[in-house]
Amino acid sequence: MKTVGIIPARYQSSRFPGKPLADILGKSMIQRVYEQAKKSRLDDVFVATDDERIVHEVLSFKGKVKLTSDKHLSGTDRCKEVFEGFSNDFDVVVNIQGDEPFIEAEQINQLIDTFENANTQISTLAQRIEEAEELQNYNKPKVLFDENEMAVSFDRIVSSPFKANTFYKHIGLYAFRSDILKEISELKPSPKEIELKLEQWRWLENGYNITVKITPFDTYSVDTKEDLKKIIERFG
Repeated sequence: MKTVGIIPARYQSSRFPGKPLADILGKSMIQRVYEQAKKSRLDDVFVATDDERIVHEVLSFKGKVKLTSDKHLSGTDRCKEVFEGFSNDFDVVVNIQGDEPFIEAEQINQLIDTFENANTQISTLAQRIEEAEELQNYNKPKVLFDENEMAVSFDRIVSSPFKANTFYKHIGLYAFRSDILKEISELKPSPKEIELKLEQWRWLENGYNITVKITPFDTYSVDTKEDLKKIIERFG
C-alpha cells in the first residue's frame, strides 16, 4: 500500500493573509508542517498551493510542491488536483492541514493504519474532551461515532450535559482511499455541510463511511496572529 501526504496551503486568508509563510521560531509554518509529515510512514509528501511565494518557500527547504488552481473552495479539492497528476501511483491520500506546525507524525500513522481494513473509505481523528466549556466552542468541531468507530455526526455546539469520557473533539486530518477521493470531489455541497460549514457532512450525507480513531495527541492550529503568538510562547 503506497501512501502520499498532501498539504494544502493557500496564501490568501481573511483572518491571516500569508499564514503559511509566518515565521515560527526560525522556520516558516509550511516548513514545520512538511518536516513533521516527513517523519511519518508516508511514502511521499507534497505541498499543494496556488501561490508562487509558497512555491518558492517550499523549494528553498528542498520540499516537493505542486502549483494548483486558485479556484478551489476546499483543501480536499486542492488535494484531488495534485493527486490526479500522479498517474494512480498511490493507494491512500492523507490531507494534512497546513496550519498545524507541530502535528505529530504518529497521528498520520494512525490514519495510514486504518486502511489495513479493506472497508475503510475515509478516516479521521478525534480527541477526548476534558472540559465542559469546550462543548460550546463553535470553532472546535465535535464528532460522534459508534461502537464500530464509524462517524455518526459532526457538530459545532453540543447541548447535552457534560460527562467525562463521552465527548470528542474532531481533529481535522483526513485520509482517503484514492478512488474515494476522486468520487467525493465530484459531489455537490450537502444541506448539513452548508448549515454547519463542515465539509465532512457532504461525505456522510452521500453514504460514505468515515472511520474515527482516538488520538492522545492534541493539535495546535493557527487561524489568527493571536494563535501564532500562543504557539510560539508554548513551544519557544
